[in-house]
Amino acid sequence: MKKDKENIKEEIDESNESKRQDEINEENEQENDPKKNEEKDELIEEDAEETEEDKLKKEIRALKEEKIRVLAEMENLRKRFDREKIDSIKYGSVNFARDILSPSDNLERALSAIDKEEDHPQSIKNLIEGLLMVKKELSAALEKNGITQIDTLNERFDPNLHQAMMEIENNELDEGIVVQEIQTGYTMHDRLLRPAMVGVSKKPKKETENEADQDLSLDEKNNEKEPKN
Repeated sequence: MKKDKENIKEEIDESNESKRQDEINEENEQENDPKKNEEKDELIEEDAEETEEDKLKKEIRALKEEKIRVLAEMENLRKRFDREKIDSIKYGSVNFARDILSPSDNLERALSAIDKEEDHPQSIKNLIEGLLMVKKELSAALEKNGITQIDTLNERFDPNLHQAMMEIENNELDEGIVVQEIQTGYTMHDRLLRPAMVGVSKKPKKETENEADQDLSLDEKNNEKEPKN
């Protein structure tokens, strides 16, 4: 029996050893097979090519995005430069225009101080005509550069264009109507160059007090009509 067991064991060991040897031989054959090695190399190369292609695609995408961003920034810079160029042309002479307004005011005051009904000598008449011509040319020059007067009289007070210097009682007008122009205001294109100094209408005190009394009496009557709880 012992011999049989030993023989069986030896047979099993020999069988296992044979299988292992076959597996080793098969692996060696696969490694030495040039076709299979080529297939492995091709797979490795394909993987490497795909990885390199993905990298190139990412780089191209990043370059495109950067190009679009740079073009957008350049377009914004161009638009801003155009706006600044237009503004410099339109409003570049703002300070000079403000300085010109002061002589214009003085010329206007000089002409308004002349009594038109008085019979002046010919020399004074010539002087007046010369001042009127200067005023006309000055007004034309201002308009040519986009400088226009602000309408004030009988207009509703606008804090964006007018500067209230006084309040004038007036029964015939609503409150907040310009009734007097103290100094002419000007705009340059769509910007305020100088606000107009004006006098604004308001209701007389007595009328205001009467209206307040009437409102108070109406409130008292309404309170009296209300039922008491």
